[in-house]
Amino acid sequence: MELRDLAIKKLEERGVKLQDIADITFSLQDPYHKDLCYGECIDMVNQVLDKREVIHTILTGIALDEVAEKGLIDKDICDLIKNDNGLYGMDEILALGITNLFGSIALTNFGYTDKNKPGIIGVIDKEGKEGIKCNTFLDDIVGAIAASAAARLAHTRGNE
Repeated sequence: MELRDLAIKKLEERGVKLQDIADITFSLQDPYHKDLCYGECIDMVNQVLDKREVIHTILTGIALDEVAEKGLIDKDICDLIKNDNGLYGMDEILALGITNLFGSIALTNFGYTDKNKPGIIGVIDKEGKEGIKCNTFLDDIVGAIAASAAARLAHTRGNE
């Protein structure tokens, strides 16, 4: 299995489908492109997922959530991750590695998704806050992918 396929499988195992990410991408760009097609958003999400750095970030972030969920790391750091401590910030730092590949539009879109938690981001954030799963890294990674796909779309459409 290729790492890209593994990353998609891990996202799906954690309850995130590529369509969920494309939904957020669509909502971020629809106000600017009235003729926007949902298929374009899926294409942009897939193009973001073609980057090795994105794949590595997905796999690393999910692994960190899973080891924290299972209590397999030092208790103090485990508590920070499981409780999604607001001052921890490593979850955002990891996700910013994705947005940095796609420019300032991706960065500002990520700030919006991190603050407002649209779509599946809100669902997985709530699961984390309720202790159902540890999704500390996952919600930010999903936001960064959607934000980056929206940035790709903005740059592509800006050249038309």
